[in-house]
Amino acid sequence: MRRLLACLVAALAASPLVLSAQPVAAATTAPALVIGSDFPDPDILKVGDTYHAYSTNNGNGNVPVATATSLTGPWTRRPDALPTLGAWASGGRTWAPEVFRRADGRYVLYYTALSRSVGRQCIGAATSTSPLGPFAPVGTGPLICNGGEGGDIDASSFVDSTGLRYLLYKDDGNAIGQPTSLWLQQVAADGVTLQGSRVELLRSGRPEEAGVIEAPVLTKVGSRYVLFYSLGGYGGDAYQTSYATSTALTGPYTKAYRSLLTTASLDNAVRGPGGADVVREAGGDRIVFHGWINNNTARGMFVADLGWADGYPVVRGSRVRYEAERGRLNNCAVRSTTTASQGQAVAYIDHADSWVEVTVFAPRAGGYTAHIAYAAGYGDAQHTLTVNGGAAQVVTYPNSGWETWRQVRADVTLNAGYNTLRLTHRSRWAELDFVEIA
Repeated sequence: MRRLLACLVAALAASPLVLSAQPVAAATTAPALVIGSDFPDPDILKVGDTYHAYSTNNGNGNVPVATATSLTGPWTRRPDALPTLGAWASGGRTWAPEVFRRADGRYVLYYTALSRSVGRQCIGAATSTSPLGPFAPVGTGPLICNGGEGGDIDASSFVDSTGLRYLLYKDDGNAIGQPTSLWLQQVAADGVTLQGSRVELLRSGRPEEAGVIEAPVLTKVGSRYVLFYSLGGYGGDAYQTSYATSTALTGPYTKAYRSLLTTASLDNAVRGPGGADVVREAGGDRIVFHGWINNNTARGMFVADLGWADGYPVVRGSRVRYEAERGRLNNCAVRSTTTASQGQAVAYIDHADSWVEVTVFAPRAGGYTAHIAYAAGYGDAQHTLTVNGGAAQVVTYPNSGWETWRQVRADVTLNAGYNTLRLTHRSRWAELDFVEIA
């Protein structure tokens, strides 16, 4: 039908497009770089009013630690939290620490180091009366060490609503050319006594994972367990953070359709985002992770707001896609096309009462950016955009040609939680593929 409207183009072209004044809205807030030097695989523990951050070794001792009274800093470096490794371990490759406080008031540190006897990375434990250490190694050997699966790394701790404590970790299968898995192992209240058998939660297999899933962190939102993990090779832009969900602690877990944090989803504000930890607080949850800085010579620590859309994570500053065809439509229709995302787009938005409504989620109130994917074939087109029925702004779609999908951006102000974006026909003709909010 739209193709028959081509005869109107010549007449319309004689009249200039009218641009109404657009309300000023702040763009989205990108993740904040809070430690601008090498601090990979950050783990966060809050004790009283003080945050403690621990990282993979970076030439500053076995377990670097820093403190701050706010997650956004300023952060102060402290002495090495683990000056002496367990007798089973050799130095120089102390990775991905995790610290938690147990019921008796002592602090437990999980760390990864190279086993002298096995020749693979394994997981050890240490304890201290202070979150700053010095931590003293526990036992004469590692806590988890399976040389036949390439070793084990990236330990983290989780306490279920029942009060039981669990250890999560990754087998290092990729080190010996095998798939990698994420494991759940119950431990006693002391955090260092293994109980029962381990359970496999997730295994690598998707192309983008390149055989690697790692850095598991588990949290529970309502009745849903959310398992965060990193994937891909850590050494470049392809490294990213995703998640999987389950209604039961031991699974099965379903991987997200798209990763939560990628270099592209963050519009290159962070490169290779991974090694994430989640901070759950009454004042609002945050996600802390590393990304490459200084021309990819170091991994700094970043912080971003984290929200939950019906139990699924949304990070401020990272694009979340909402397909236009899944929104509410008025006097327009869904069209199948192999060139559009997921094979469909909204077409025939051709009349004064034609509109598309998309419901989007914001972790915090404030400024965001809407990236609108469109195709326009008969010259520049326009829609009117409103948010939650408020003031309107005009969105202009430069001519792209049909089936050629491009994006334009619109800065919008959103409430915390769900918001309704409506795009209404204004002039000429454009089809919509999706809207991404960051």
